[in-house]
Amino acid sequence: QVQLVESGGGLAQAGGSLRLSCAASGRTAGMGWFRQAPGKGREFVAGISYSGGVTNYADSVKGRFTISRDNAKNTVDLQMNSLKSEDTAVYYCAARTGALGTPNERDYAYWGQGTQVTVSS
Repeated sequence: QVQLVESGGGLAQAGGSLRLSCAASGRTAGMGWFRQAPGKGREFVAGISYSGGVTNYADSVKGRFTISRDNAKNTVDLQMNSLKSEDTAVYYCAARTGALGTPNERDYAYWGQGTQVTVSS
């Protein structure tokens, strides 16, 4: 059983930065970050392979967000720069048994509780 705990959420101003971290207990492979804004469905943000060599991003965050992982610490981070008000959402860390961090939430078996990110304009 894998448990995921997110941290690092909070309030930021538009144009600012936040860094989210996800600590995993248990062995993980592909991992991803998803988010859910008020009144909307959950959407893919970024994914990373087990090796860290393959990453993918939603078009809305490309060039602004960076996903990374440290397998020695069993953590996955999401560096968020140039934040916009539309980035406001609850952000979830997810893990899967497959090697890649895919954009389909149905591929993920394990989910964290989420951390709130609020961007003020």
